[in-house]
Amino acid sequence: MNRLARAIGHLESVKRMIERDEDCSDVLIQLAAVRNAINNTGKVIMKNHISHCIVDAIEANDMEPVDALNEAIDYFIK
Repeated sequence: MNRLARAIGHLESVKRMIERDEDCSDVLIQLAAVRNAINNTGKVIMKNHISHCIVDAIEANDMEPVDALNEAIDYFIK
């Protein structure tokens, strides 16, 4: 939740910067911070999912969650 709050804060900052017509370079730097915050949140979620859901699925010989994770990774990395 903290990571998401950080991403939202960065994005709100971008919005304010655009409303104030601030320098485009500064806006891009702030957008990079948003992107990094979202990517880091995704990594944490993915690691947690692998550690719990995927391990349980493999132990149960259920490959459907593994296939679903592979599809989600494809979307996330695009």
